[in-house]
Amino acid sequence: MSENNNNSEHTHEEHEAQPSKLTIPVAVALLLVLALYGFLLHQGFPQKWTEEAIAPHHAAEHQVEDTHKEAEITPSAAEVKHHPPYVMVAPFAALLLCIAVLPLVPAATRFWESNANKFYVAAGLGILTLLYYYLACDFPVECHWPGHSVTEPSQGGFGDFALAKTVFINAIISEFIPFIVLLFSLFTITGGIRIGGDLKATPYVNSVILLIGAVLASIVGTTGAAMLLIRLLLETNKERKYKVHTVIIFIFVVCNCGGCLTPLGDPPLFLGYLRGIAFSWTLIALWSQWMFVNVLLIAFYFLWDTLWYYRRENPLDIALDETNTTKLSVSGWMLNIPLLAGVVAAVALLDPSKPVPLTDWHPWYFLREAAQLGLAAVSLLLGSSKIRKENVFNFIPIGEVAVLFFGIFICMQAPLQILHYEGENIVNHAKTATGLKEEHLFFWSTGALSSVLDNAPTYVVFFETAKALSPNTKEEIDAKPEWKEEYEKGNMVPVGTTGFIDWHLLTAVALGAVFMGSMTYIGNGPNFMVKAIAEQSGVKMPSFFGYMVYSCVILLPLLIVMTLLFL
Repeated sequence: MSENNNNSEHTHEEHEAQPSKLTIPVAVALLLVLALYGFLLHQGFPQKWTEEAIAPHHAAEHQVEDTHKEAEITPSAAEVKHHPPYVMVAPFAALLLCIAVLPLVPAATRFWESNANKFYVAAGLGILTLLYYYLACDFPVECHWPGHSVTEPSQGGFGDFALAKTVFINAIISEFIPFIVLLFSLFTITGGIRIGGDLKATPYVNSVILLIGAVLASIVGTTGAAMLLIRLLLETNKERKYKVHTVIIFIFVVCNCGGCLTPLGDPPLFLGYLRGIAFSWTLIALWSQWMFVNVLLIAFYFLWDTLWYYRRENPLDIALDETNTTKLSVSGWMLNIPLLAGVVAAVALLDPSKPVPLTDWHPWYFLREAAQLGLAAVSLLLGSSKIRKENVFNFIPIGEVAVLFFGIFICMQAPLQILHYEGENIVNHAKTATGLKEEHLFFWSTGALSSVLDNAPTYVVFFETAKALSPNTKEEIDAKPEWKEEYEKGNMVPVGTTGFIDWHLLTAVALGAVFMGSMTYIGNGPNFMVKAIAEQSGVKMPSFFGYMVYSCVILLPLLIVMTLLFL
């Protein structure tokens, strides 16, 4: 697992990307999007969508029904017990193979460098998935936007546009748009903050940067922390020849494992918060695992770099690194830190499915996304262009994430439907076959799928599976001695005002989604962005499978030990 860095990596200036010339055009485009949203508000569309989303919940409350059982809210949903054939995993698997293999094929390397070509491949495989629902799907499909409903297959005729439309809405409008808007906003605003300085690239200094990133990841999110610190890390290490391992540990810690202390840290935990888990639960339940994994990863990096890579550096490079140092400085923060806080507040407060705290008002649909884009536009228009030039800021990394995840979100609808309806059976069969404890199965099942699926929807599937295996009411707890004992020990986590979920299962699902999102480049959005920024700075990052060698050799054994100690 050695780094084979060539001289072209060492002279990163030859490969460094150019600052974007699209800053103002993108800002203008954002203003046009906001104007369009204002027009939609004037026409009453977001208000109507919000009313449609919350109406079933209000109706359920008036009928004293359990609002957490969607099948009771929409009776026909009980009929949705089918899923696509397993062969429909193929488009998703093909897209993963393209991401993993095409950069390694000499004839395809130049083709794959283009974000436009990536989009053609991702969208093409997404169209194959939609064609299945248009031509061959014969069962109802749940729609998650604007409210919960069920789309029934049509009777007769050629093709079923309604089913394909429902799947597209679930993938793009319900999931992809909030996902990419949040990443884009954090990426854009943090691009206007420069944590400058060329520090001595010693193992100690790099370890301190990793530790700061681990803490920040739970405060401003893994994307925000990664975008704030990756340029400082690359600038500090620019004179060093061996730096791939530093970026990889950065992805492990800052882009993933550091973000499990608050619901703001990682999208899966935020989805749990939206489903009724207390905001403070993650800090109370996961701090010891956070400490164990992150401290050991950073300690491992310090020893690895000290005893192996730092000793192999050219003495002339080390001397140059020690000579060419500048003091640490932070610029652009007076404008952009409040904007970052605004993004965090928008995510926390403007969820259309929940009323704003201390009010009965549900924010209009896409008001949250409009607020984030507005804050990003302010950063682009009022922020310093000099700082963005110094950061070599451009939209290529977020563009790569957008085009690939556009296809990923569509292609993964069929695998997610399979998991949704077979998840409990899969867990029960695996438990019988392996003899593992339930929490171990939930951790590794959630984690394995979070490595190749987006970890947010994967978390939701296993969250609901864990909830189905837990008592739904206090009466159920009292009726079952083992549940009553766990409840008295505080091991039943309330889900909103009604329902419970087993503490151990929820812990396993949360840790699996967050920690194992670092196993591949596509497990979590920031992974790909850091990879792209590092490559623009001349760091030759490993391929998809090459990265997995690092994660399997370093991270996997650590997670096995954590499982045995904490789950």
